[in-house]
Amino acid sequence: MKPEDYVEQAIEIAMVAGKKIRDIYLKGTFEKETKSDNTPVTSADIAAHNIITSALQSLTPDIPVLSEEDADIPFSTRQHWDRYWLVDPLDGTGEFIAGSGDFSVIIALVEHNRPIMGIVYVPMTEVCYYAIAGLGAYKRDERSEVRIMSHQLPQSKDPALKLAVSRRQDPKSVLKLFSHSKHCDLIVLGGAALKSCLIAEGKADCYVRIGPTGEWDTGAAQIIVEEAGGQIMDISLQPLTYNERESLENPNFIVVGSPQLEWDQILINE
Repeated sequence: MKPEDYVEQAIEIAMVAGKKIRDIYLKGTFEKETKSDNTPVTSADIAAHNIITSALQSLTPDIPVLSEEDADIPFSTRQHWDRYWLVDPLDGTGEFIAGSGDFSVIIALVEHNRPIMGIVYVPMTEVCYYAIAGLGAYKRDERSEVRIMSHQLPQSKDPALKLAVSRRQDPKSVLKLFSHSKHCDLIVLGGAALKSCLIAEGKADCYVRIGPTGEWDTGAAQIIVEEAGGQIMDISLQPLTYNERESLENPNFIVVGSPQLEWDQILINE
């Protein structure tokens, strides 16, 4: 089956999980723990994980599921996967706990180590971003669906950038990476996938993530950004990899809406 044969069912699965997350969020009562990597996990993460993995296994019994909340699968097993689902049941757990509303459900389909379909569903706004390789990127809400495109800046070594940054990160740690940081206008938003989708729909030009993330944080966002005309790379401007190493941790990365710009001149190589 082609990814377009799965997309509507996968969107529905993301929406069902998102509704569960929203219900828990609005009630304001949830359990919270700290995982072995010192990141938080809540009962909403686990509930969404259970909904998504069960539904995907029913939808495609022959396609394995790799979820952030069940990622302890050895590379010796994973390396034989030609196609698999890559899931972050609740991207932005810190934002969920803090009450900002900036969190999402992420489902990607990866084939031969490349995302070929991605879904980012935002429970609090009921907005869904999705893309299929070769078929474009889209933004859907209850009223409409539109194809989205990233903002293509004119070529320049010194562009004025709309830079998406996390509200939980010191902007100086990001701005110091740019050769002309005085020309960066900051857009503050939580959730890694949401900032990437902001690039995809042309509302920001660049997003830099400094700090640990997993491949599940970028899989869906990558195909959405790419189909919108942008690109996700590590800070050395090399492609991100999927299921090619024992570790599932991403390097620091950059999301850009205009890949044609001279990013090797715009970024400072430390």
